[in-house]
Amino acid sequence: MNLHEYQGKELLNSFGVSIQRGIVATTPDKAVAAAEKLTVDTGTSWWVIKAQIHAGGRGKGGGVKLAKSLEEVKNIANEILGMHLITPQTSAEGKLVNQVLIAEDVYYPGKSETSEFYMSVLLNRGTGRNMIMYSTEGGMDIEAVAAKTPHLIFTEEIDPKVGLTGFQCRKVAFNLGLSGTAFKEMTKFVFALYTAYDKTDSSLFEINPVLKTSDDKILAVDSKVSIDDNSLFRHKDLAELRDKREEDPTEVEAGEYGLNFVKLDGNVGCMVNGAGLAMATMDIIKMAGGNPANFLDVGGTADAKRVEQAFRIILRDKNVKALLVNIFGGIVRCDRVAQGIVDAYNNIGDINIPLIVRLEGTNAKEAKKLIDESGLKVESVILLQEAADKVAEVLA
Repeated sequence: MNLHEYQGKELLNSFGVSIQRGIVATTPDKAVAAAEKLTVDTGTSWWVIKAQIHAGGRGKGGGVKLAKSLEEVKNIANEILGMHLITPQTSAEGKLVNQVLIAEDVYYPGKSETSEFYMSVLLNRGTGRNMIMYSTEGGMDIEAVAAKTPHLIFTEEIDPKVGLTGFQCRKVAFNLGLSGTAFKEMTKFVFALYTAYDKTDSSLFEINPVLKTSDDKILAVDSKVSIDDNSLFRHKDLAELRDKREEDPTEVEAGEYGLNFVKLDGNVGCMVNGAGLAMATMDIIKMAGGNPANFLDVGGTADAKRVEQAFRIILRDKNVKALLVNIFGGIVRCDRVAQGIVDAYNNIGDINIPLIVRLEGTNAKEAKKLIDESGLKVESVILLQEAADKVAEVLA
């Protein structure tokens, strides 16, 4: 589950991470009120207006702008709110901006220059350990830094038996070229950031940039936070931060029925039970000359109602030219799924695309007989290769 920037910053601050302060607003008038309050609380006379969507690269799309007067705050907020912001991480249609963050300007003049760094905390899947990734090249796409100047990216892995040590925090600050007050502030920042990541069961904390201000403060100027969905049962407060408006409506609907669904840009819909079998089925579709239109796992306890809803969700995609159902009956019986397919076919009405069904495992013979005798326009197969051949045939 992804958080908005302002939510991520509030979460970070609750663990002692110093942040660029701001107030979220949903109308231009509320944006002005937020700017006035920030002036009272922080003394800032300039403000940064930031679109709040679940996507990076907002500044490149015109979603981050500096305002030097309250009139500019209102005009910029009015311009950004309601726009469909297109960034390198959105679709061609962009994402609708429902709210903006009015943040203090922290790039104020001082005795020394400001510096921007990149920092993230995530799991290194190769070693099975959490790691801190950081760079002196803050404010840039980390992918571009990795491609052009990989020697400027540092990593620090954390031993799960020991946890993050003070030595490692100091090493990060040293590699970033800091000294004096800024060095001490960075060591505290790193420790607080990792603690926030660990205690919230997150899968990613990314701060780009981490700013060293001209008076040697270390601040999180941005935040990208992803919480592990599997941990939300023990973080009820974080689950409440979910913004369904930022998610694909079809995926939200599928989740309400207990379906694991991800929409893809393909032409063959697939309904499978089990993530591993789903991935194998998508490979089979690709090898047969098609492209998967979705990832859909109905789970191990699929019933007729869930199967019918899965059909409805897949068939809603106008790009789907064929539908492949591939079920291995283990916990779920094949005949139960078969009955769900028949019921769904009858309830939905005429399905005008080829439907290929492979049911193997518990009660597979009974399931095949049920489908074959249903009178429906369904291609029933036994072997996975047969399913692949049928997909190739109907797409030819």
